[in-house]
Amino acid sequence: MVGMDEPVEAIEFETMLLGRHSLAQRPRGGDYLERSAYILLSRLHMTGPMSIGQLSEALGLDSSTLNRQTAAMMRAGLVERIADPDGGVARKFRVTPTGEHRLDAERTTIVSGLQSIVQDWSVEDATAFAAYLKRFNLDIERRTGREWPRPAV
Repeated sequence: MVGMDEPVEAIEFETMLLGRHSLAQRPRGGDYLERSAYILLSRLHMTGPMSIGQLSEALGLDSSTLNRQTAAMMRAGLVERIADPDGGVARKFRVTPTGEHRLDAERTTIVSGLQSIVQDWSVEDATAFAAYLKRFNLDIERRTGREWPRPAV
């Protein structure tokens, strides 16, 4: 598009910085989830049990990466491997009660950190920012074909 270079370059720069910042204001030395574990647990929490193949398709990651991630998460007690509840051949991963607890605690920490960042914003500004982020993510999902489930509002 003509005239979009500057805004797109600004979006690139700001999304690079957003990816760099930890949105949770964490004290050093805490027992926090790795970003990959947080994302994977969030997906399993939203959708229920998934196989490596389903996770690979949903997350756009190769199976060797997911095998390493899920193995580490199993050792940490965050997920467990179960028989397919629908009777399929592939075994699936589901979040354990420990994983649910850790995910909830991490999400609470992140939300608290975000609240401290936007505490001086108006409700209208925060709502507009959330709407733009959602629109941006939905457009990415449409382009990649990888929809992310969202909670009912």
